[in-house]
Amino acid sequence: MTEKFYITTPIYYPSGSPHIGHCYTTVACDAIARYKRAKGFDVLFLTGTDEHGQKIEEKAQAAGLDPQTYADNVVAEFKKLWTFMNVSYDRFVRTTDDYHIKTVQYIFEELYKRGYIYKSEYKGKYCKPCESFWTDSQLVDGKCPDCGREVVETTEEAYFFKLSAFADKLKALLESGDFLLPESRVNEMVNNFIKPGLADLCVSRTSFKWGVPVTFDDKHVVYVWIDALSNYISALGYHNDTYHDFEKFWPADVHMMAKEIVRFHSLVWPAILMALDLPMPKKLYAHGWITMGDKKMSKSLGNVVNPFVLGERYGVDALRYEVLREMPYSGDSMFVSELFLQRINTDLANNLGNLVSRTTSMVQKYFQGTLPAEREAESLDADLIAVAEAASKKMENKLNAMHISEALEEIFVLISRANKYIDETTPWSLAKDESKKVRLATVLYNLLETIRISAIMLEPFMPNTMPEILKRIGAGADEVKWDSIYTFGKLNPQATVTLGDPLFPRINIEQELAFLSPDQEKSA
Repeated sequence: MTEKFYITTPIYYPSGSPHIGHCYTTVACDAIARYKRAKGFDVLFLTGTDEHGQKIEEKAQAAGLDPQTYADNVVAEFKKLWTFMNVSYDRFVRTTDDYHIKTVQYIFEELYKRGYIYKSEYKGKYCKPCESFWTDSQLVDGKCPDCGREVVETTEEAYFFKLSAFADKLKALLESGDFLLPESRVNEMVNNFIKPGLADLCVSRTSFKWGVPVTFDDKHVVYVWIDALSNYISALGYHNDTYHDFEKFWPADVHMMAKEIVRFHSLVWPAILMALDLPMPKKLYAHGWITMGDKKMSKSLGNVVNPFVLGERYGVDALRYEVLREMPYSGDSMFVSELFLQRINTDLANNLGNLVSRTTSMVQKYFQGTLPAEREAESLDADLIAVAEAASKKMENKLNAMHISEALEEIFVLISRANKYIDETTPWSLAKDESKKVRLATVLYNLLETIRISAIMLEPFMPNTMPEILKRIGAGADEVKWDSIYTFGKLNPQATVTLGDPLFPRINIEQELAFLSPDQEKSA
């Protein structure tokens, strides 16, 4: 039986155009989904949009549109970006979809029937940009701890979810192992939220109408977190008739999100599932932020980078590589134009692109494009082969543990080793001696085989360029399967290469920095 794999992004809030900050989570999930598909898993990769709430209602009003039309327009931009970034999602959920609304209303009713939702009055601090309620003790310098902006005093009739009832179970879940990654997030949730005492959660509003109606009390609409978090099971058909995948794919294997919403995913979402007697997701991964200077990149701060500009100018794969390579496992990453351009030149143009170009050019020059079958091994080959055969397992171990940047680093250790091998074996010197032709063919084959293994491992991260590399080295259908990377020597011994334009042209950094002025970088 084929093993299943279910991975999700958070659903994005369409209060403005998507930017490069949205790309990390989605491209990271895409890379993992592509890797799992290559391994033979039955993959469901979900993304979508969270379209209800007061902020959308107000944005639509300011734009002279009804909320649904406003949301439709921005959602179209998100879908355009994911197509542009070559994101292979399987399903796109919108909280305005009828099937999702049906699931949310069922969940709200069921929690109410089970005694986990009750009516009361909310009094306290509210952050409108984050749509979050806070107690005085949670504020930082009197402001929202997530975004640092002003909060307002609010009094409103509301339904509440008994989050406090699950404190002990949530603590046990978080401390049970690798449910929440990185581990630092566990201490943050336990020490900052559970130990001081979990407050019950406001789950309905009466001060606006743009939301899922509460079926048994028409003054109320379902407030964001029951609505938004339910997408992970509504999109599988949980208590709706649109999809029928719940039994197959739930629980999720990975929920991936940025760190500012880890509280809701690691406390609220598990508590809802506990209340419904449903299994927990297997793993939550809360990554850091892409920052500009010392600030999180966000639409409201106006410091966002337009991925369409960067992808069109430097290639989508270069942009995918940059956002995945720069984000550390447990920290933030800073987007710096100069470092982005330097990484294109060093990693992609000099290391990878140059390796492919030099190797295929030498096969063409010295053997008219097709290698002879005879081989002559030497001791110099052993280390390259050992590095190549070890790289796949190292890369997979890192990727399975969500160390995505380090997974890429392992692949480039192999690419760098191949470039060193060229310097060690000096194929141009071997070519001058007719008696060394067999040895020369062996060296070039080892390089082509290293390129083959590297390109297969890189394809989930850079799916546009890697098929072209595999085509240029003459890799056949059986030679590009994932399982072929574990053993060195799978490439056809008499491989035929083709030449082509530079895969990653070198960049004039000074010229490009002038182009990437702040005005160019900002989202359109």
